[in-house]
Amino acid sequence: MKKFIRLSVLVSIITMTTACKNRNETTVPETTPTTEQNETVSTSENTLEIESTDQMQYSTNELKAGVGTVKLTLKHTGKMDKAVMGHNLIILKPGTDITAFTQKAALEKATDYIPESEKASIIAHTRLLGGGESDTIEFTISEPGTYDFLCSFPGHSALMKGKLVVE
Repeated sequence: MKKFIRLSVLVSIITMTTACKNRNETTVPETTPTTEQNETVSTSENTLEIESTDQMQYSTNELKAGVGTVKLTLKHTGKMDKAVMGHNLIILKPGTDITAFTQKAALEKATDYIPESEKASIIAHTRLLGGGESDTIEFTISEPGTYDFLCSFPGHSALMKGKLVVE
């Protein structure tokens, strides 16, 4: 009889643990970026598109454009609110100290993590986006070169960064 009671208690514990675990699990929808992570993205007439996800990633780490006016669209394909998983895209001038920039940006919640003291280092930036939002910006680059881009939301630049190659 004692073995039966022990077995019943054990089955009950396992059942409750499994039920609680399943009830607390959250399913994160998988998103498939429109491009492979290392694939270069460029479209005609200096019109660029890049996506960001709830998994803290851009859809590519390299964009290509020609000298002149560039139209860039950032789409946040996730579902999370910008207060939790906000993304932007900032294009920096060559020579900008990225570590110093992101440290200052992390303290600038009131300006959506765009540090006022670093405005001179920024070529262009999107607004901070939450899941399902997008922003399109236009800017001009007059010299060929390689320009860093990143997300300035605290901690994101470790993974969300890349290069804009202007030819």
